[in-house]
Amino acid sequence: MRVLSAAIVSMSDLGERIAAVRTRIDAAARRAGRPPADIEVVAVTKGHPVSALRAVAAAGLPIIGENRVDEAEEKQGVVGRLGLRWHMIGHLQRNKARRAVALFDVVESVDSVRLARKLAAEVERAGGERLEVLLEVNVSGEETKGGFRGGEVLEAAPHIVELDLLEVVGLMTMAPFTSDERALRQVFRTTRELFERCGRQVRGFEARVLSMGMSNDFEIAVEEGSTRLRLGTVLVGPRPGEHASEWIESAESNRTGAE
Repeated sequence: MRVLSAAIVSMSDLGERIAAVRTRIDAAARRAGRPPADIEVVAVTKGHPVSALRAVAAAGLPIIGENRVDEAEEKQGVVGRLGLRWHMIGHLQRNKARRAVALFDVVESVDSVRLARKLAAEVERAGGERLEVLLEVNVSGEETKGGFRGGEVLEAAPHIVELDLLEVVGLMTMAPFTSDERALRQVFRTTRELFERCGRQVRGFEARVLSMGMSNDFEIAVEEGSTRLRLGTVLVGPRPGEHASEWIESAESNRTGAE
């Protein structure tokens, strides 16, 4: 089984990475005049073995993020939920909504009204409680990324918040993979502005969570208002078979004023 065959994640290495990441988050928050405690971390375990999930749980990180329904299902079949909150952070196809509702506590990647309605229907079918969701926005306009394009989210959100079985608590975005700080800040600022507008203009939109920032750009995201970071490589290391040099170079370029 693929999820069992990769190298074991070292607890000592993970502990050191968590401490180093928390130091960088705290410094970025201070630069922005924000309380560091306002920022939570999702440990992204996509492509990692189940040993990584066990290590994350043992280290006290409460949330993991997975990109694929099939992989999350396989992992839960081996280790269960481990007392963690499972977040779906990748593109979700409507035909996998039923399985996603059974696997995940939060879906961060709702990118259409049709998907939202399907998720609500599956929650009702399962007799479950409200499902927490974020609306994904694509403000960079990249064709390879999903999400509502800019202001589209303001048009879609009223139709989604009226679904009683979904709890819409914020927005999620993914910035371009680039070392261009100006471009990154523009994406994060625009997303924050949309988040604030949704909170003001959309009745029922709970503007509590702004999920933006990954391993190569999380400090900039914190400075621009992120409340939730999705961190993979910088926390649990490169996925088996993946080379770290590319993201390290980008991360170093983005580490503006990091301590």
